[in-house]
Amino acid sequence: MHPQRVESLSHAQRERLAYIDFRLYFIGEIGRPDLSSRFGVAPAGATRDLALYREVAPQNIEFDGSNKIYRIGKSFVPVFEHSPQRVLSALSLGFGDGVNGDSPPLLPCESPAALSSPCMDVLAPICRAIHAKRPAAIRYHSVSSGESERVIVPFALVDSGLRWHVRAFDRKTGGFRDFVITRIEAPRTLDDDPKVGERPDDDIQWTRIVEIELIPHPDQPRPEITARDYSFTGGVLALKLRAATAGYMLRRWSVDCSPDHRLRGPEYRLWLKDHLALYRVKNALLAPGYRSPDT
Repeated sequence: MHPQRVESLSHAQRERLAYIDFRLYFIGEIGRPDLSSRFGVAPAGATRDLALYREVAPQNIEFDGSNKIYRIGKSFVPVFEHSPQRVLSALSLGFGDGVNGDSPPLLPCESPAALSSPCMDVLAPICRAIHAKRPAAIRYHSVSSGESERVIVPFALVDSGLRWHVRAFDRKTGGFRDFVITRIEAPRTLDDDPKVGERPDDDIQWTRIVEIELIPHPDQPRPEITARDYSFTGGVLALKLRAATAGYMLRRWSVDCSPDHRLRGPEYRLWLKDHLALYRVKNALLAPGYRSPDT
């Protein structure tokens, strides 16, 4: 391998070599048509890219002349670091970029149906407001208070695992909160700056980092399998989470957050070792079994 050689290449070349690396690693083979269809390069250009990859990592790739395809080498070691989330996204959704239409999945994959997806005509203006650091006027549908006109100062998108929110300062209530994007209508960016107290640094729950430790649930069998499932280190899974999002994560992974691990059911494979770690975390009310020491 020649890491320095890879670093000296153009961004476009590195991107194509990373795709070759990916295809060999996860599919086991790659042909010139795969590069041509992915990047729009001519066959001669695809041949040059494959030859360059062979220079960089000759042990990674073998040419199958009878089928005119390149296959993974017996001593393959990936040249690039492949993020698990990106890999699984590519395998299940393909590499569609909106230009040539959606590409098909690279392998048969099934995922839970997304029952809640934001409307692009709502998400796009919210994203523009976040990028521009501007307030946005919205119409919002709240479970508790119904429909209302609001001005929010959005600064981040938040995935709860079930639906997408936008984290923002709410001028109506005078505090920071999460707005469910599917409940927003007619967002419009305003041409003024956030006021004092409305910026992300003023959001105490957002800036506070909570350190928690999860262990296998004491009342569930086979803790060693739980440790394997969640890549435990030294018998625990240590996490650092924003206070504003901790409850989402603990609920999504069915973590028993009761002090005496009282929750029953096969879904509770994990237990929060110290429930006091969530003290004064507003979002903790979503965590299974959690009760504030103050109540």
